[in-house]
Amino acid sequence: MASKRNRVKVYVLKEDQQWGQLGVGQISSSYIERLQSVCLLVRSESDGSLILQSKIHPNVPYQKQQGVLIVWSEYENHGVALSFQDPAGCREIWEDICQVQGKDPTLEITQDLLDGPEQFDEMPPTSSLVELPNCELHTLEEIADLFTSVLASPIRKERLSLILENEGYIKKLLQIFHICENLKNTEGLHNLHKIIKGILFLNKTPLFEIMFSDECIMDVVGCLEYDPALAQPKRYREFLTQNVKFKEIIPITDSKLRQKIHQTYRVQYIHDILFPIPSIFEENLLSTLTTFIFFNKVQIVSMLLEDEVFLFEGLAQLRDKTTDDNRRRELLLFFKELCALSKTLQPQSKEALFTTLLQLGILSALKILISANDLQIKITATDIFAYLVEYSPSMIRIFVMEEAQDGEDDDLLMNIVIEQMISDTDPELGSAINLMGLLRSLLDLNNMLLAPNECERSEFLNFFYKRCMQNLVAPLLSTTSGDRDEEDYLFGLERKKNCPSAVRFMRRMIGLKDELYNRYIVKGNLFEPVVNAFLVNGTRYNMLNSAIIELFEYIRVENIKSLVAHIVEKFYKAFELIEYVQTFKGLKIKYEQEKDRQIQIRKNLHSILYIKIFCRDANVMEDVKADMYFKENTTEVLMPPMGNDFPDHYDTSIDTKITKENGEKVDVLKRTSSGEFRVSSSSSPGADSEMSSPSSSSLIGLVDYPDDDNEEEDKEEDISSPRKRPHLDL
Repeated sequence: MASKRNRVKVYVLKEDQQWGQLGVGQISSSYIERLQSVCLLVRSESDGSLILQSKIHPNVPYQKQQGVLIVWSEYENHGVALSFQDPAGCREIWEDICQVQGKDPTLEITQDLLDGPEQFDEMPPTSSLVELPNCELHTLEEIADLFTSVLASPIRKERLSLILENEGYIKKLLQIFHICENLKNTEGLHNLHKIIKGILFLNKTPLFEIMFSDECIMDVVGCLEYDPALAQPKRYREFLTQNVKFKEIIPITDSKLRQKIHQTYRVQYIHDILFPIPSIFEENLLSTLTTFIFFNKVQIVSMLLEDEVFLFEGLAQLRDKTTDDNRRRELLLFFKELCALSKTLQPQSKEALFTTLLQLGILSALKILISANDLQIKITATDIFAYLVEYSPSMIRIFVMEEAQDGEDDDLLMNIVIEQMISDTDPELGSAINLMGLLRSLLDLNNMLLAPNECERSEFLNFFYKRCMQNLVAPLLSTTSGDRDEEDYLFGLERKKNCPSAVRFMRRMIGLKDELYNRYIVKGNLFEPVVNAFLVNGTRYNMLNSAIIELFEYIRVENIKSLVAHIVEKFYKAFELIEYVQTFKGLKIKYEQEKDRQIQIRKNLHSILYIKIFCRDANVMEDVKADMYFKENTTEVLMPPMGNDFPDHYDTSIDTKITKENGEKVDVLKRTSSGEFRVSSSSSPGADSEMSSPSSSSLIGLVDYPDDDNEEEDKEEDISSPRKRPHLDL
């Protein structure tokens, strides 16, 4: 019986330098007594005749290529090549050759490069040695083995791909598939599974275009049903033809678009058959198939965008209040799938898709559907809204501010989202948490900085706090309202469970440490409902209690001064008796520390101002005295006005006592009504009595204080008392 391991094709180099096949047979190596050497023998599979008998010469270079080829030259221009079906058989014969020549079998060539291996350079490429057997039922096993052997060689894969492209081979194989199914030829079907899978792993786009055509794709899926590793075949075709139903939500007039959608779904299905649990290594094996699917999706999106009537009609039906819920569910699922498709698109295609949807009014439709009574409609609409927010929060903010110019507060998209978040009936608050995440993205200052419009941040925040914030804190207010009717009270109890969600949102906002937010919180007195909710909750240790305490503790630890001052000054009495946590007393301590620091800063400022003013006036006096030194015989010196050296409320007679210990003449500086200063000479206390009259008192006041009027009398009573230190009331 023929062995796959020893099966080879024998090729010789013809005169036209092309490889020609001598035949197919079984190879062996044995010692020939007549030739006194080990020889390679190949006998024909058909009749056992000898195809090749070649002596292994000790000095002839042999070369192993691609793991399945052995090439050498018998003599000049007479090359021989053996193409093995099984790499193991090639390896076994190669070891026999190396043993005869005494070479290492791990090498790819048996002789050193200096021993003349240039003969291999003169040979034509051995990639042309790949030949497909005739496509017949009885050759399926041989074909399957060929695909198994070439996958390890990139060169042979390329050659095989070219043959499959040009000879219509794939369609012939699929015709045999029908024959095997009709005959229930299990062995043939198993071989076809190997062959079709091998063609897919060649990873060539031209082959995919043949296999995934309308004519061939279902037969390709059929071949993949007969996996030899499974006891029973799968029913992939039954699933695609009976279970999967393609619905045209809006009639597709473009036949190419319809065909492309069908093809993409089926190719994705084939991909999932081959790799039910994908891995990075396996994905690389079919990288071209993944690319094929990707570009199909890009083409689908492009075709849809070109047909604006299609998208416009779909969104118009979503906005139409007469559209029934079943129809809306179908339309929403289509648009959700279209948005999900954007995940695989390149940025340019993604931008074109979302820009078109926004221009056609998808947000106006979602505004209606997010608050729908049907749970599936509401969830799907929220998912689509999440895709839009993730792509461009800026576009959503622009839409919201534009609709706010003419819309009522209750009809604004932001308020509808807040209302749905607050009124979520799910015990686990699944929808509320999703909507809260979307609100957080829209209020995120980081992505606001990336917006093209620099004013967007302030404009949107102003809009949100004026038109939406009251709805966000409504659950907190509802717990403290005492004059509501029974219906409002019950509604408030229903909403009370959502208070922690609103407190967390406020905590997130404060966590940004943005004084713009803090000023809005203080200005809007937004802590009042939080404090009231905390007091109404009483001594109950629950989620609301923990959330509020953590909020105040964060403010204390981070020492957010504006909020610490606001809380202590406005609400500390409400927290004064709370002893089970030290958060509120800690806030009071922070407040007192900051207050003491500010007082100390003011004191330091007073000292700095006093030093500057005193030194300046002392410099003025030194200049006056220096001038008088050169004019001793002059009793009065007219000085120019001082301008604005002193404020207006200092414009009175300025006297400062200047005492000279040696009794010398001193100068008195007096300010006239015209703003000029006159200096007159006077004596010290020890001088002549005629010069010691009160009118010539040696007083110069730096600043006019209320108690300066009595200073002269005090000086007369005790002329030796120390000079009064000037001070400044600020």
